[in-house]
Amino acid sequence: MKDRRSTTQSAFTFIEVLVALAIAAIALLGLLRLHLLSMTSADAAQATTAAAFLAQEKIAEASASGYPDPGTKSGSVEQNGRRFAWRVEISNAQPQNTREFTLTGLRQIRAFVTWERGGGQKTLEMTTYVADRRIHE
Repeated sequence: MKDRRSTTQSAFTFIEVLVALAIAAIALLGLLRLHLLSMTSADAAQATTAAAFLAQEKIAEASASGYPDPGTKSGSVEQNGRRFAWRVEISNAQPQNTREFTLTGLRQIRAFVTWERGGGQKTLEMTTYVADRRIHE
């Protein structure tokens, strides 16, 4: 006599496969959303870094003469497909909340950089001071 063993085959049912695919799709959508968010954040960081470098460059140009004359300069530049508008204001530095003395020989240099982002405008402002190093008699 032959020994008959009952053999059962185990396999995935169609519903189990659909449920597994649905779970995988939901997980992948979450990962895709995180990836898009990280790309948006990286783009914003790149634009802010470019604006900071441009502001530093304009401040360096203004202070390269040593003691710059008061005034305003402006312009625009395009970097990596993005347009940045810049403005540099040079003025005599005035102490705040102090009326007892006047400050001479100190200039304030303010650089403003503006660019478009997400349907609105972003602005970065950078300020430095330059002292008059000339000898006055």
